Amino acid sequence: MTQPENGSPTPAVPGARRPGERPSGAGDRPSGESPAAPPRPWPQRLLSKADEAVVRGIVRVSDRALGPYQSAVVRIGFSFTWLAFLLFEWPHRRELYGPDGPWSWELGERLVASNHAFTVLLWSDSAVWFEAVYALAVLSAAALLVGWRTRTMSVLFMVGVLSLQNRSVFMGDGGDNVIHLMAMYLVLTRCGRVWSLDARRARRSAAGGTGGAGGTDMAGIALWSVLGAVLLVATAGGRLSWFGDDGPVLYVGWATFLWGLWLVYGLWWYVTRPAEGRAGRENARRLMDVLGNIVHNATLLIIMAEVCLIYATAGWYKIQGSRWQDGTAVYYPLHLDYFSPWPALAEVLGSSGLMVMLLTYGTVIVQVAFPFTLFNRRVKNVLLAVMMLEHASIAVILGLPFFSLAMIAADAVFLPTVFLVWLGAGVSRTAGRLRRGRPREPEEAARPSGADSPARTLVG
Repeated sequence: MTQPENGSPTPAVPGARRPGERPSGAGDRPSGESPAAPPRPWPQRLLSKADEAVVRGIVRVSDRALGPYQSAVVRIGFSFTWLAFLLFEWPHRRELYGPDGPWSWELGERLVASNHAFTVLLWSDSAVWFEAVYALAVLSAAALLVGWRTRTMSVLFMVGVLSLQNRSVFMGDGGDNVIHLMAMYLVLTRCGRVWSLDARRARRSAAGGTGGAGGTDMAGIALWSVLGAVLLVATAGGRLSWFGDDGPVLYVGWATFLWGLWLVYGLWWYVTRPAEGRAGRENARRLMDVLGNIVHNATLLIIMAEVCLIYATAGWYKIQGSRWQDGTAVYYPLHLDYFSPWPALAEVLGSSGLMVMLLTYGTVIVQVAFPFTLFNRRVKNVLLAVMMLEHASIAVILGLPFFSLAMIAADAVFLPTVFLVWLGAGVSRTAGRLRRGRPREPEEAARPSGADSPARTLVG
């Protein structure tokens, strides 16, 4: 029974509550909190996680250029290797790729007509033209090494590599194939964001508050104009095709590819140059930056896959050879005069059966296992050091320095970022001691713009 305000009793009603009394079950959850949603079925949860992973992946590959230090060391390694080779063979350049070689200009023209390879050396049989192309290859390799006008020099570096190697296809020791591929890949990477003159110029421009040096970059404008004029003359003369199977991509000719790069570089300068009303070009700049990051990251992945493919195929082909199976394969090149610059050292290694067997089996094991070690960084780093040491030994013992340098430069794409940052800091300190009269730049300036911490590669 309940007692009303007038004092007469009233019967209790089931489920009724007194004034101010909280309803039954109200204390089970905090006030204002909605009832807990029922758990979703596992297929929906799986799809939600997959969507989140896809979004994170898209943001990661488009937000920044991954592996700036790895791409920089690959750029430095291959440009140094090619430059050293060109300078070393300077006295013999005419016999290797020029008019005095056994592979005559007529034979080269017939070969290129059949395989559709790209080379500007066959545009003319003049000795002056050959010397100009060879000098261009040397200068572009040196400029790419120091990172001066990296985007443009990467294209000229590719032109120099393809022109010389496709002119005489029988001149090489295996490393030329790696340089051939990497020269084309470097064009699509943003390999000058660190350890380059371009990066230093960008830092100084940012420190000076100019926001970039595009507006007063007369050297860049002049270089862009001159190369555009050269492209125009070559295209008008029928030296470059717009479409067909003789370009870098199927059905895309070299004229389409080179003109496309020329226009993109001009557009990039336009959207990044400082000027009044720059906000109107900000969206275009961001779009080009995102596209550049995507292309860079995809190319970096292709480079890593290419290195893995080289070692995997080399290792599995060795397994099929009987000399590699019985552990004696290393013995034979050690006793060839052509591959013995240090006969005494080769004799010491080749005279020990145990050493020959260990080197033979060790080479096969490392090459076959390396692609599978990318899932474990520690094991990968150990095998990476072993492979670099192996290539250094090949350079000394077998007399193949440029092949070894090319492979070490390709392996460098897997070097850990922490190691590269430490190496770069050490080089900066050493350079600072050598130029005591000049102030050193802060170490944090070596980081790429927009990155709070060094970006890793997919496995580094």
